[in-house]
Amino acid sequence: MKTIMQIIAVSGAITSPAIAGEGLESTGSSLLVILFLGFGALIVVCQLVPGLVLFCSMIKGLFSRSVKKPMPVTGNTAENAH
Repeated sequence: MKTIMQIIAVSGAITSPAIAGEGLESTGSSLLVILFLGFGALIVVCQLVPGLVLFCSMIKGLFSRSVKKPMPVTGNTAENAH
Protein backbone atom coordinates (compact mmCIF):
# COMPACT_ATOMS: atom_id res chain seq x y z
CA MET A 1 0.00 0.00 0.00
CA LYS A 2 2.89 2.32 0.81
CA THR A 3 4.48 1.77 -2.59
CA ILE A 4 1.19 2.48 -4.38
CA MET A 5 0.87 5.80 -2.56
CA GLN A 6 4.47 6.68 -3.47
CA ILE A 7 3.85 5.84 -7.13
CA ILE A 8 0.74 8.03 -7.19
CA ALA A 9 2.61 10.90 -5.52
CA VAL A 10 5.56 10.69 -7.91
CA SER A 11 3.35 10.44 -11.00
CA GLY A 12 1.33 13.42 -9.79
CA ALA A 13 4.48 15.46 -9.29
CA ILE A 14 5.78 14.53 -12.73
CA THR A 15 2.56 15.23 -14.64
CA SER A 16 1.59 18.48 -12.88
CA PRO A 17 3.72 20.68 -15.21
CA ALA A 18 2.00 19.06 -18.20
CA ILE A 19 -1.43 19.83 -16.77
CA ALA A 20 -0.47 23.42 -16.03
CA GLY A 21 1.12 23.93 -19.44
CA GLU A 22 -0.05 26.46 -21.96
CA GLY A 23 -2.78 25.39 -24.25
CA LEU A 24 -4.92 26.93 -26.91
CA GLU A 25 -6.08 30.26 -25.55
CA SER A 26 -8.86 32.34 -26.98
CA THR A 27 -8.64 36.09 -26.78
CA GLY A 28 -12.35 36.87 -27.07
CA SER A 29 -15.60 35.52 -25.73
CA SER A 30 -17.41 33.08 -27.92
CA LEU A 31 -21.01 33.54 -28.94
CA LEU A 32 -22.17 30.68 -26.73
CA VAL A 33 -20.64 32.25 -23.63
CA ILE A 34 -22.35 35.56 -24.36
CA LEU A 35 -25.69 33.80 -24.97
CA PHE A 36 -25.33 31.80 -21.76
CA LEU A 37 -24.61 34.90 -19.69
CA GLY A 38 -27.47 36.76 -21.38
CA PHE A 39 -29.87 33.92 -20.62
CA GLY A 40 -28.79 33.95 -16.97
CA ALA A 41 -29.34 37.71 -16.80
CA LEU A 42 -32.78 37.26 -18.37
CA ILE A 43 -33.73 34.75 -15.68
CA VAL A 44 -32.58 37.14 -12.94
CA VAL A 45 -34.56 40.05 -14.41
CA CYS A 46 -37.69 37.93 -14.83
CA GLN A 47 -37.49 36.94 -11.16
CA LEU A 48 -36.73 40.49 -10.05
CA VAL A 49 -39.91 42.07 -11.46
CA PRO A 50 -42.42 39.96 -9.45
CA GLY A 51 -40.19 40.29 -6.40
CA LEU A 52 -40.27 44.08 -6.63
CA VAL A 53 -44.06 44.05 -7.06
CA LEU A 54 -44.46 41.89 -3.94
CA PHE A 55 -42.02 44.06 -2.00
CA CYS A 56 -43.90 47.25 -2.94
CA SER A 57 -47.19 45.61 -1.94
CA MET A 58 -45.70 44.62 1.40
CA ILE A 59 -44.42 48.14 2.07
CA LYS A 60 -47.80 49.58 1.09
CA GLY A 61 -49.55 47.16 3.44
CA LEU A 62 -47.22 48.00 6.31
CA PHE A 63 -47.68 51.75 6.08
CA SER A 64 -51.38 51.92 5.19
CA ARG A 65 -54.09 52.27 7.77
CA SER A 66 -55.82 49.07 8.62
CA VAL A 67 -59.58 49.33 8.57
CA LYS A 68 -61.23 46.77 10.80
CA LYS A 69 -64.72 45.90 9.68
CA PRO A 70 -67.07 44.35 12.22
CA MET A 71 -67.93 40.74 11.62
CA PRO A 72 -71.54 40.34 10.56
CA VAL A 73 -73.70 38.34 12.92
CA THR A 74 -75.39 35.57 10.97
CA GLY A 75 -77.59 34.11 13.63
CA ASN A 76 -77.95 33.07 17.22
CA THR A 77 -74.92 31.08 18.23
CA ALA A 78 -76.70 29.46 21.18
CA GLU A 79 -79.15 27.71 18.84
CA ASN A 80 -76.36 26.34 16.64
CA ALA A 81 -74.48 24.84 19.61
CA HIS A 82 -76.70 21.74 19.89
